[in-house]
Parts: sequence; C-alpha cells; structure tokens
Amino acid sequence: MIKISEFQIKDVVNITDGKRLGNIGDIEINLETGKIEAVIVSGAGKVLGLFGRDEDIVIAWKNMLKIGEDVILVRYKDTSEIKFREEDE
Repeated sequence: MIKISEFQIKDVVNITDGKRLGNIGDIEINLETGKIEAVIVSGAGKVLGLFGRDEDIVIAWKNMLKIGEDVILVRYKDTSEIKFREEDE
C-alpha cells in the first residue's frame, strides 16, 4: 500500500528518453470501479513560478511501469500518448 502523500513526492521519469516529467499533482479515479485511471503530472512554474505554468500532463495508469522508493517510471513513445489538461478544467 502507498499513501497519496508519498505518491506525490516521487519524481516521474519517462523511460523512453530518461526525461524527468515532474511530480504527481493529482490522480483520476473511476468512481464506479474504484480504480485509478490516470495520474496528473503538474506543469512546472515558469520564471520561479511567477508567470503562469506549463500545462498539466495526464498519463494513463496503463503507462505506469514501476513505482520505486524515489521515482515512478512511465513509458510513452511520443506525445500522442499523453493528454494535456487545460488549466481551467
């Protein structure tokens, strides 16, 4: 078992290119099944977080490969597998 607070402090890394995507800011849960559908990686702040943020990245749960002590490994080959969530949702 893992707590959401522990989940949120882990770095999310894409294994395709080794790039750090950020940290999980939220999760999407299917209320009918009780299962996690996706995780949302919060967009990084621009210019010390003062002037807006990048869009949030939504990664489907099926693309989560490994949850380690410090890192969550995800896989996607290109941006077509990532949905960007608008900030006004």
